[in-house]
Amino acid sequence: MKKHLFPALLLAASAAHAGPVIEHWVQPGGAQVYLVQSHRIPMLDVQIDFDAGSRRDAAGQSGLASATASMLSLGSGAYGARPAQDENQMGEAWADLGASFGCSAGGERTSCRLRTLTAPDLLQRSVQQAAQQLAAPAFDAALWQRERERWSQSIRESLTRPGPVAARAFDAAVYTTHPYAASASPETLARISTDDLRAFWRRYWQPCHARISFVGKATKQEADAIARELLAGLPAPETCPTLPAVPDVPPLAKAQAQHIPMPSAQTHVLIGQPGHTRRDPDFFPLLVGNHILGGGGFTSRLMHQVREERGLSYSVGSSFAPGLHEGAFTIGLQTRPDQAADAAALAQRILEDFVRAGPTAQELQAAKDNLTGSFPLRLDSNAKLLANTANIAWNGLPLDYLDHWTERVNAVTAADVQRAFARVLQPQRMVRVTVGPADTAEKKTSSPAHKAGKNTIPAKK
Repeated sequence: MKKHLFPALLLAASAAHAGPVIEHWVQPGGAQVYLVQSHRIPMLDVQIDFDAGSRRDAAGQSGLASATASMLSLGSGAYGARPAQDENQMGEAWADLGASFGCSAGGERTSCRLRTLTAPDLLQRSVQQAAQQLAAPAFDAALWQRERERWSQSIRESLTRPGPVAARAFDAAVYTTHPYAASASPETLARISTDDLRAFWRRYWQPCHARISFVGKATKQEADAIARELLAGLPAPETCPTLPAVPDVPPLAKAQAQHIPMPSAQTHVLIGQPGHTRRDPDFFPLLVGNHILGGGGFTSRLMHQVREERGLSYSVGSSFAPGLHEGAFTIGLQTRPDQAADAAALAQRILEDFVRAGPTAQELQAAKDNLTGSFPLRLDSNAKLLANTANIAWNGLPLDYLDHWTERVNAVTAADVQRAFARVLQPQRMVRVTVGPADTAEKKTSSPAHKAGKNTIPAKK
């Protein structure tokens, strides 16, 4: 594409506020297929999602889903007329094709992504290579032992840094008994064998539970054929089994404060609770409200008051992580140890004020303008289109969801934001985790910013 055409395309997309046309159908085996045709460049991006995220890890085996996904790139057995491959042969095959394929597990799903050119020979060989890796993983015991030790060493190293320590403690405190609370450790990895990897793959990597998204140069007929070939060798029982239900995230009963002493130049602070699901009817008020509170960078209320007015933190922000379950609402900041208590207390009060009174009219309009003005940037590449399409597929959103995105944002009122935040968040029952020097937890909050109390928060106009 010529460079001078790109701004014009962005302006056209912005004016139309329209998303891509998404085609959807279900294959006889149960796999759900989603397609966005884009024939401008000879490229195809594919994402296959399985209900095989870490929420499916067996008890005491945190890391099982991630290990299963990562081992698919470390060798395969023979598949049809294709001979077995070791990890080096796999790497060389993808390099020769100029394509890429890999799988990774998140909290809810395992995602496998293929990117390839669509020249007939290259496309066919790329699909065959990916199908072999999906259908015939070697799960070599020696390689798993090597990877397990490498991963364990990485975990041990990460636990010498305050950020990962804070994140683990925060997840455990916010999610309590839910599978989201668990984190892989050298001990849990030691309990995982290659038999466990293969059993997990057989149970959860099944076509009938797959959602496969395409973006790029492919017709519906071509995408359907590719989907069939990619999934053909996966375990496929005659009757699609119902997967075990995963419980909701339990609400917090009371406030909790946890300090983990660690020598560091900065104290890490995380404040939060279980938030909302992706299908929550107040998704858009919560999206817009969080942009105002702490998700909008330098325009957010937290950044303005904690950093610019008080100088208590270089950066501070807030986020929701909605999914099939109630992902965490989080306020995060890093600050000098002697300022940590004051910074955390101020962030808490800003949140309380926002939940109580909601945004100003000026804040609301600025957030809407920013979110809708940047909408075309959410769709300006095949990779972003694929992410949005896969999000629609996984969460069961309407196919025209992106068509109405800016309309839904613009319809949010200040009352909507206040009501949604008051319903979802309970500032007096939140978790607060701090990681830093020991005196952080003992410091008396006696600075002028703290003594000023709610007067440090400018009154609404």
